[in-house]
Amino acid sequence: MDAILESAKSWLTDFFDPSVKKEIQHLIENDTDELQDRFYKNMEFGTGGMRGVMGVGTNRINKYTLGKSTQGLSNYLKKTYGDSGVKVVIAYDCRHNSDTLARTVAEVFSANGIQVYLFSALRTTPELSFAVRYLGCHAGIVLTASHNPPEYNGYKVYWTDGGQIVPPQDGEIIAEINTLSFEDVNFKADENLIELIDTKVDEAFIEASVANGNFKAAGKDDFKIVFTALHGTSITAIPEVLERSGYKNVTIIEEQAKPDGDFPTVESPNPEEPEALSMAIKKAKEIQADMVVGTDPDSDRLGIAVRNLDGEIELLNGNQTMVLMTKFLLEKQKEKGFKGNEFVATTIVSTPMLEKMATAYEVDFKTALTGFKWIGKMIKDFPQQQFVGGGEESFGYMVGDFVRDKDAVTSTLLACEIAADAKAKGSSFYKDLIDCYVDYGFYKEKLVSLTKKGMDGAAEIKQMMVDFKENPVKEIDGSKVIIVDDYNTSTSKNLVTGEVSEIDIPKSNVLIYTTEDGTRMAARPSGTEPKIKFYFSINAALDKAENFKKVNQQLDAKIGRILSEFNLG
Repeated sequence: MDAILESAKSWLTDFFDPSVKKEIQHLIENDTDELQDRFYKNMEFGTGGMRGVMGVGTNRINKYTLGKSTQGLSNYLKKTYGDSGVKVVIAYDCRHNSDTLARTVAEVFSANGIQVYLFSALRTTPELSFAVRYLGCHAGIVLTASHNPPEYNGYKVYWTDGGQIVPPQDGEIIAEINTLSFEDVNFKADENLIELIDTKVDEAFIEASVANGNFKAAGKDDFKIVFTALHGTSITAIPEVLERSGYKNVTIIEEQAKPDGDFPTVESPNPEEPEALSMAIKKAKEIQADMVVGTDPDSDRLGIAVRNLDGEIELLNGNQTMVLMTKFLLEKQKEKGFKGNEFVATTIVSTPMLEKMATAYEVDFKTALTGFKWIGKMIKDFPQQQFVGGGEESFGYMVGDFVRDKDAVTSTLLACEIAADAKAKGSSFYKDLIDCYVDYGFYKEKLVSLTKKGMDGAAEIKQMMVDFKENPVKEIDGSKVIIVDDYNTSTSKNLVTGEVSEIDIPKSNVLIYTTEDGTRMAARPSGTEPKIKFYFSINAALDKAENFKKVNQQLDAKIGRILSEFNLG
């Protein structure tokens, strides 16, 4: 507690605003528990940059923690690219303080002699990724906390290629930040170096989204879409992209169209959660729509719901959407002719079904750690290869390489193209997905997240991972574990042969167990939220589409048994 108190008292100097000092003094005198939570650690970069609760303290998102990160990044950019000519672009989402925090970040960059392009109003994360290369910038920043609760905000850093920072830049930037004290931050803006941007970049991004996501599907006039922005940034792009691509029957949920950091109509602005799309699904039932699309606040994730075999609207998960999107893109590439250098990509906790599909199409398959920055890195690392598409189970997808992060704008258009085309041919998005199960195996996934907040929660999550390593899982639903992949030690152990091989991707705190029947269970602490996540994947053969319901029930029962086994039901 002494170190925490010392850290807190360092915020009582004249460098900090009077209101900040007043709040710190109040916590020191009246609320040691809150003081401890705010100062027990420094805000850290995770898989998506820096994200946390807003407020005063080293473990909070505020003017000073973001200022220090920006000062460190400024120093690093100038060391890397020289003292002059460095350019950055900044975007922000709908969250509370995003606009003012973005302005603060711009001011620190400008104070360090760096040219800043600052969006004049909120924009999507994929547009920020696009803008980095479009404007010839050396880096980009977006102020967002994705789908986290209203009290959160965050800071994602993009590099020259338009992708999020990866090794070695991330470690080098963090090392630079760690050499600084808060008093080293230069907040004295040079307004001549801050340029507001808007419609020119918007137009280029929308044109590129249409060019990459529009495959001139049939049946658009007869295809009804319900779209919800969930109070986020996608309202600035998706309606326009759909309109330019020929979709006239688009119903926007007006109650959720206005950007609002309180997200007043949902428990969580996360399209992974069925509740978030409940208003849109209700509207789809009323007007007999074909598809529901909802996006998270910064518009990099999308959730879709389509009509199932019984005509009911059903929310699909990220794995299901990713499978059919990739299948569609591979078919389109096949029509043009494969050049032999194509690849698709996903993450280690996403469905194994994508690899089966890639093998069938004879295209290269790559897998990466969780976090879309690793997929973006592949495009940079393999310039001689063509990225077709790829995604992750957490409702993110990327179409081609014009954006280097998950992109709900273009992916929304792609999903509509697939569904409209299928309907025009007498099928449906859902039926086409079942056909994939027949062709590549019926894979079904389940994600369980446990939230453990604060310092005690972080310790509990750490101990759970230790327990899994010290007392490894022996079997899952009666099927023996035969492979243990420990990404923290970069080792894959075959329990049948005793052979240990190296995992050739960066280290991460992830454990994956695979059984004889192909069941897979992964355990992973989140890099951006106070959660530990468990990913389950099971599979069965599906000989024909007519047996889908029966096999689906069998797989549901299996998942139920597994969750009970792990006390997660």
